[in-house]
Amino acid sequence: MLRAITAVTSIFYLFILLPGCASDAYISANSDMLKQDRTSETIKEYRLGVDDTININVWRNAELSVNVPVRPDGMISMPLVGDVAAAGYTPEQVALTIQNKLKNFVRDPNVTIMVTGLQSHEYLTRLRITGAVNTPSSMNYRQGMTVLDAVLAAGSVNDFAAPNSTKLYRVIDGKTRVISIYLDDILNKGLLSTNIELRPGDILTVPERLF
Repeated sequence: MLRAITAVTSIFYLFILLPGCASDAYISANSDMLKQDRTSETIKEYRLGVDDTININVWRNAELSVNVPVRPDGMISMPLVGDVAAAGYTPEQVALTIQNKLKNFVRDPNVTIMVTGLQSHEYLTRLRITGAVNTPSSMNYRQGMTVLDAVLAAGSVNDFAAPNSTKLYRVIDGKTRVISIYLDDILNKGLLSTNIELRPGDILTVPERLF
């Protein structure tokens, strides 16, 4: 009998806790968490990846300065030093490695690297809009883009949309958060409280209305 009561009590508490767990993922477009995430955003160090292209400049040694791609094995090649690991490292780290290797051939080498082609991170920086829009899209992120910009780029909502039930999925501190977007208010009423600025990797979903 005691075991049965304990089991029922456990189930009771589980049902109490579950809604709280589920709601943790949802945040308001005006929440402090979103504001803090937006204002404290810092640009992370860019790390090179396969298919990126870099320009290696060796000061006063034009014959050693080259424009090279990062190969599928993560390496780059340049005169004198041969292969150098690049994928997973920052441009500054690769420049320092090359500089150290060049000391065997060049007096006091000074190496700088400029990234001239960003290919490896293309999909990490895209925005996606799905659901009841005329043209579901995966689009390049542009600084300053808002929800309205993305929706218009996708051809706006279709006749089956439930725009005020739109959800924005965003990763904040390693967790996926869900932000309610009142898209009908934005499109038809000029109410812009949820026309928030987008971030790389955001996913905007417009559901269909229930008939």
